[in-house]
Amino acid sequence: MVEQTDAKDERRRPLSRERVLRAAVELADERGLTALSMRKLADRLGVEAMSLYHHVSNKDDMLDGMIDLVVEEIELPKPGDEWRTAMRARAVSAHDVFARHEWAASLMESRTNPGHATLRYYDAVLGCLRRGGFPMALTAHAFSALDAYIYGFGMQEISLPFDGEEEVKEVAEALLEGFPVDLYPNLYEMIVDHALQPGYNYSDEFEFGLDLILDGFERLLVAE
Repeated sequence: MVEQTDAKDERRRPLSRERVLRAAVELADERGLTALSMRKLADRLGVEAMSLYHHVSNKDDMLDGMIDLVVEEIELPKPGDEWRTAMRARAVSAHDVFARHEWAASLMESRTNPGHATLRYYDAVLGCLRRGGFPMALTAHAFSALDAYIYGFGMQEISLPFDGEEEVKEVAEALLEGFPVDLYPNLYEMIVDHALQPGYNYSDEFEFGLDLILDGFERLLVAE
């Protein structure tokens, strides 16, 4: 009864841009970006679809605002932070955020009208590298390589046919049934001796690869 009352109270709240955008993010998280439409969003908020246009100009404006809300969740480097520590924390935070909002990573870089939170995020990352002694060209290289790794790993992770140790085991066992070991011995070894070992979690690969990238840029920075 209390939950029903809370839901009714929520639907009676006046619309605002933030409320519309947060509802859109929730809908995309639950059903995917392709399921998001003005009509479905209006149904969730208990309003007519036309009333949404008082708060978002069109769907593109809504998508820009949604990305901005997601980016606000990422931990930003702060003035005084050591560059490597800050870049690692930022990357891990972004990876976690994009895992919560699986639709966002593939959408973020396609937006042509980024909002304040997105611009602040980019500026904070670039500023941290510059304060860390990175020349402009190396700053651009680091920014590009780290973002490509964060977004690329996240999209690959989302597309995997398993989630968690038990599902890895199920998928691997199905694959290994009748597996031609003599034709693909290296793949077999990797599956049996690594992926099927207790405690294996594909997400752990993210930080291993991240440290390799940071090691490389640390060496380049010292060589400048």
